[in-house]
Amino acid sequence: MKLKLKKLDEKAVIPTRATAGSAGLDVCACLDEPITLESGEIKMIPTGITAEPDSEDVALLIYARSGLASKYGVTLANCVGVVDSDYRGAWFIPLINNGKQPFTVENGMRIAQLIPTRILIPEIEVSETLSDTGRGENGFGSSGIK
Repeated sequence: MKLKLKKLDEKAVIPTRATAGSAGLDVCACLDEPITLESGEIKMIPTGITAEPDSEDVALLIYARSGLASKYGVTLANCVGVVDSDYRGAWFIPLINNGKQPFTVENGMRIAQLIPTRILIPEIEVSETLSDTGRGENGFGSSGIK
């Protein structure tokens, strides 16, 4: 697949993979000045980029960076961001500080990772019935924890 990336700000950093085996492309903050996230605070962090995948069946999924989450408690407020194939606006990353200490985001800091993903686009059929399964309607926690 081909992904066109466009800088909307001269300070923006084009996402890249940190190593040959990296699944995600690192997405960086694009800031005029540092932004501090207090404990429990959510802020929208600009990236200065936008993109265009070469196919409509591709979603650009934005995930947290494991180092920020495990070391500082900083992760995505929405768990996983979804950039639709037809969205051409500026990208912002909603970061939340779940840690106990303030965390400062600086220009160029790697704050998330992008993983382009093929998606299924279903043909919707409305039905009055669904097939029976062994699980049936058993929901949350019905299978136990061991």
